[in-house]
Amino acid sequence: MMSSSAELSDSIRPTRPVPIIIAILLLAVVVSTFESTMMFNALPRLISAFHTSPANVSWVLTAYTLVAAASAAVCGRLGDVYGRRRVLLVLLLVSAVGSIISISTGDLAGVVTGRAIQGISGGILPLCFGIVREHLPRHRIPVAVAVIAGAAMLAGAAGNIISGAIIDALDWHYIFVVAAAVALIAAGACTVLPRSRLTATVTRIDWIGAILFAPAIGLVLFGITESGSWGWADGRTLGFIVGGLALLAVWIWWELRRHQPMINLRLFGERKQALTLTATAFASIGPIGATGFLLQLIMQTPTSAPIGLGLTATAAGALSFCTAIIGFLLSPLSGRISRLAGSRRSLAIGGGFGILSTILLAVIGNSLVGMLITALCLTVTTSFMLTSLPNLIVEGVPAENTSEATGVNTVVQQAFNGVGNSVATLLLSLSLVPGTEFSTKGAYLQVFGLIGVCCVAALVLSLFIRKGSPAVSGAPAAPVVAEA
Repeated sequence: MMSSSAELSDSIRPTRPVPIIIAILLLAVVVSTFESTMMFNALPRLISAFHTSPANVSWVLTAYTLVAAASAAVCGRLGDVYGRRRVLLVLLLVSAVGSIISISTGDLAGVVTGRAIQGISGGILPLCFGIVREHLPRHRIPVAVAVIAGAAMLAGAAGNIISGAIIDALDWHYIFVVAAAVALIAAGACTVLPRSRLTATVTRIDWIGAILFAPAIGLVLFGITESGSWGWADGRTLGFIVGGLALLAVWIWWELRRHQPMINLRLFGERKQALTLTATAFASIGPIGATGFLLQLIMQTPTSAPIGLGLTATAAGALSFCTAIIGFLLSPLSGRISRLAGSRRSLAIGGGFGILSTILLAVIGNSLVGMLITALCLTVTTSFMLTSLPNLIVEGVPAENTSEATGVNTVVQQAFNGVGNSVATLLLSLSLVPGTEFSTKGAYLQVFGLIGVCCVAALVLSLFIRKGSPAVSGAPAAPVVAEA
C-alpha cells in the first residue's frame, strides 16, 4: 500500500522559495542532459588519442545511453521510496565519480567505464519532476514541469556547442572536468532542497525486478542503436532485440505478480497513461527523434546534393542551439496551456505544428530561409511535445509514483528515439544518387512522410486523452496483485 496520495494543497507553502527550488532542479537537469551529448564532438579526438576504430569509440556513447535508460525508471522508483532529494544527491555524486574515472584512466576502457557510471544521471529528470510535484503549489506544477523539460532540451543542444569549444581550446579531458565540477556544484545546491514529505511505503524493495529490467532494456536499446550499422535484418540486431524483448516479457510477468513491484505496471493500464505512452512513442520516432539528425544532415550536406544547404558544422550547430533557446522560452507557454486547458491541448498544438513542419520541409526546406522557418516550426513542435508529455503523466498518476511513472515515460522516449533515427537512416540509405553517397529527394520525402504520420498519430491520440490537471488530487494508487 502507498502513503497518502493526496496532493499538497495550495494553502501549504513550500519550505523553500519556489524560484530557488526550480533553479536548483534546472542545474541538476543540466548535468544529466549535458552529459548525454557532451562526447559527440570528442569522438574524433578519442579515435586519434587511443589509436582505435570508430566502432570501439562509439561505446563512449552507447555505455552512457544503456545505463541512463535503466536508471530513469529504477532510480525514479527508488526516489519515490527513499526520498527524491536523497536519491538525486546520490546520482549527482556518482555522476561526478564517473567523470573522475574517465579523466584519471589512461585507456579507452577506463573512459567507457566512467561514461557508464555517468549514465546513472539518466534518473535525474524523473526525480526533478517528482520534486516539483511534491513541493510546489499545485497551480505552479504544470509550468514548472514544462520549464524543466524545456531546460533539458536546451542543455542537450548546448552540450555540443560547449564541448566543441572545450576541445578546440583545450583537450577532451577537460569536458569531464567541466562535467564533474557542474555535478558537484549541483549536488551541493541540492542540499538546500526541502526533504521529501511524500514517499511510497513499501516493506521491501523488489531488487529482482530492477535486476531483470536493466539488462532487458539494455539489450533492446543496444540492438536498436547498432541497427544503423548492422542493418535491421542482421542476425545480431535481431538477436539483441528479440533477446531483450524476451527478457522484458519475463520482467513484466514477474512485476505483475509482485505485491510491491519495482515498477507498478498497472499504473500504465489506465487509459490516459496508455495513450500518453503511445503518443510518446510516435512523437519520439518522428518529430523528437528523426528530426534531430535529419536537420543537421540537410544543413551540412553540400548544395550539389538533391537536398543540402552546405553549412559548416559550426554554423549548423549554432542554428540548432538558437532554435533550442526559442524552444526553452516557449516552455512556460506550454505549461500555462496545460494548467488552463489540460496538457492534451499542448500535445495537440505540438502535433499540429509538426504536421505543418513536415509540409514546410518538403516544400521550402532546401533553402536557408526555408530551413530557418521550418526549424522554428519544429522547435514549437518539440517544445510543446516534450513539455506536455511529462505533464500528462503527472496528471494521471498518484503523487508518490511521479518519478517512477515519468521515468518509464523517459525510457519509452529513448527507445523510440533510437527507432526513429534507425528507420530514417535506413530510408535514406535505400535510395542514393548513382555514383554518390547522397540520398535522393524521394528518400528524403519518405522520411518527411514518416515524421508527418507520427505527428498526425500524436495529434489524434491527444484528442482521445481525457482532460485532466495536476490541480486535481492524486488518483488512488493502482491495485496490485498479491505475490504468489
